[in-house]
Amino acid sequence: MNERKTLVEGLTGSGERSAEEEFVYAGKSKAPQTPATAMPPIPETPAEGKLPTNNSVVRVPLTTRIRSDFALALKRASLQRQLSGVSPNTLQDILEDALEPWLRSNGYLN
Repeated sequence: MNERKTLVEGLTGSGERSAEEEFVYAGKSKAPQTPATAMPPIPETPAEGKLPTNNSVVRVPLTTRIRSDFALALKRASLQRQLSGVSPNTLQDILEDALEPWLRSNGYLN
């Protein structure tokens, strides 16, 4: 049976890893602690006038709340467009098509 330690002795480490940490990390360096609410890194945007060379679009997560009637209408439009084979038919594509003209007309996109 293991020797019992006081709480203070257990909290003050000798700088060595415990057997549990050795098992978990298997000789690797311990990962840095990050807060659970950390935002994902936002990719750097290319300099003005320059486009990505591979023509790929980088997407970042965005969470927002909208009116329930908008959400129902958007979902209905998405499903009907998918059944009809009309593009854009995903929620993401429909929202991007709706947001782009507003962003351009207000000077946020070139």
